[in-house]
Amino acid sequence: MTTLDQVKLLKKRMGDNVIGQQDVIEKILVGLLTDGNVLLEGLPGLAKTRAVKSLAHHLECKLSRIQFTPDLLPADVTGTEIYQPQSAEHFIFQPGPIFSNLVLADEINRAPAKVQSALLEAMEERQVSVAGKTHKMEPLFMVLATQNPIEQEGTYPLPEAQLDRFVMKIQITYPDNDSEIRIVRLVREEAKGQEATNETIPQQAIFDARKEINGVNVSEAAEKYLTGIITATRYPDQFSKDLQRWLSYGASPRGSIGLDRCARTIAWMDARDYVTPEDIRYAVHDVLRHRIILSYEANVAKMSADDVIDELLKVVAVV
Repeated sequence: MTTLDQVKLLKKRMGDNVIGQQDVIEKILVGLLTDGNVLLEGLPGLAKTRAVKSLAHHLECKLSRIQFTPDLLPADVTGTEIYQPQSAEHFIFQPGPIFSNLVLADEINRAPAKVQSALLEAMEERQVSVAGKTHKMEPLFMVLATQNPIEQEGTYPLPEAQLDRFVMKIQITYPDNDSEIRIVRLVREEAKGQEATNETIPQQAIFDARKEINGVNVSEAAEKYLTGIITATRYPDQFSKDLQRWLSYGASPRGSIGLDRCARTIAWMDARDYVTPEDIRYAVHDVLRHRIILSYEANVAKMSADDVIDELLKVVAVV
């Protein structure tokens, strides 16, 4: 079985467990294969947590879940030094739940900024610094954060610096009617004790996939199209008067890097060794919707980030 076959098998098994969210499953896997972190946004009950648990169940890895609450402390996430008088150094580091392969940060916007910032170093540099000492994360490490888009009471909006460290912000919507019927039937079968296979995809498949993705070619034309989209978010006045009115701030270079990685991963999952404009367009909303800042005028007009990105795709020409 090839590496691509193993990833497709992982995708199929997750799809059997999370019905009606095939697009979400594929994008979670894209985030994993790019060695990035993802933010899942959706109403309660739309299988955000279930999707993460399904990934952990079918992949050879450890999962830790952190339920973010207003009284959570940074040490509850990263860990802390514990006094041990019988130890030669007297203090021993007790790792927190962030030391895992997959970290489910559930309802991340319910914790204050000090706790949210405890994730920053781990998300970007794959390490945690506590009491002047640096502790490395696992080779396979990914933060999957969830948040509710409508319930804002008692929440703390994520700072832009932290949002920028998520390679993708994936929005989850309602399943269609046929999927809803299948969901009811699946839960009914699970209540009878019929569990899915316990066979797991090895971690090495993910590392091998990342090496193969590094070999996917990006033509000069594709590079110009990709960077043209990013440039349009920064200098909208050069492209459209509407964009100039709607955009206050554009995407950082992390946006370009993330879009490149996601486009190459999508091409690889489609068994191609080259990137097409369609690969870029497929990933662009998830990569940019949390990286652009809309103007007051856009907010008054009830424009969403996706609406603005749609306009970007209209005015940026394919080279």
